[in-house]
Amino acid sequence: MKQLVILGGGESGIGAALLGKLKKYNVFLSDSGKITNNYKDVLINNEIEWEDGGHTESKILTADLVVKSPGIPDHLTIVQKLQYATIPVVSEIEFAALNTTANIIGITGSNGKTTTTMMVYHILKHAGLDVAMGGNIGQSFAKQVLTKTANYVLELSSFQLDGIKNFRPNIAVITNITPDHLDRYDYKFENYIASKFRIIMNQTSDDYLLYDSDDEIITSYIKSHQIQSTLVPFSLSKIVTNGTYLEQNNIITEFNNRDVIMPISNLALEGKHNVKNAMAAATVAHLMKIRKATIRESLEGFQGAEHRLEQVLTINKVKYINDSKATNVNATYYALESMNVPTVWI
Repeated sequence: MKQLVILGGGESGIGAALLGKLKKYNVFLSDSGKITNNYKDVLINNEIEWEDGGHTESKILTADLVVKSPGIPDHLTIVQKLQYATIPVVSEIEFAALNTTANIIGITGSNGKTTTTMMVYHILKHAGLDVAMGGNIGQSFAKQVLTKTANYVLELSSFQLDGIKNFRPNIAVITNITPDHLDRYDYKFENYIASKFRIIMNQTSDDYLLYDSDDEIITSYIKSHQIQSTLVPFSLSKIVTNGTYLEQNNIITEFNNRDVIMPISNLALEGKHNVKNAMAAATVAHLMKIRKATIRESLEGFQGAEHRLEQVLTINKVKYINDSKATNVNATYYALESMNVPTVWI
């Protein structure tokens, strides 16, 4: 029986451990910190060996395969020793993908990836497709793979993408790229950009890359690198071929023919950034041959993610909005840009 070691006892680690057990690995999970009681209960109930508060190197270095949680950086001593011993170390995303043949939609970006992921899932669910959502949102991809599903919509962080080798989404989306998490990338923006583009490293011309063609970082990378994927741009500022754009405040998709999806005034979420998120989601749905009426109905009824421009209540004609997930400058900029009344920012 092959030995699978999981480093990290959070959502992705627990999901990978459960999937490893299902796939008949001998599983050992190790966390240098404390594993929460609810996750400990899962491990105990499934008879999976585990430890927390430190790593037992003698047990870890006998692994045939190691799944590393995305929050663990490569420079840690135990990871370095695994690499020196040439033991494969992959992300939970990679491990889960190895164990499914489903259609995969992968969505990354510095901002907007959560909302876009939720939008795509909402549309596909509304269309009646067999679909699950996971990755960097909700349940881990590995946990979702425990129950067979035809389609997976995954939010993917750069940390998750750093640990892939053969992961290949059928449809990839890059919402935008702005400087973020640079401490993890030797304070080099180009390293972070390359990390985001790992989402397409295994794609072929049969697969699609949807991208914001108004984003100079993305378009510059595409122009200077050989991309195998079929390129599908979306834009607020110009008409694009084989993609999605705005015309007289209507979202238009144009591939073999021109389809008017909906006026942006009908979108449930406000702001230019959410128009782009909706364009990306509508384009994914179009590629999956979802009826435009279904796409329109879904986007008109989509309520958005918690803590992202979430309307809390109104007191004396003053609207209170929770945007606590705006954790970088660009996210805050997009939020403030979408306001059209006097705004107090706390």
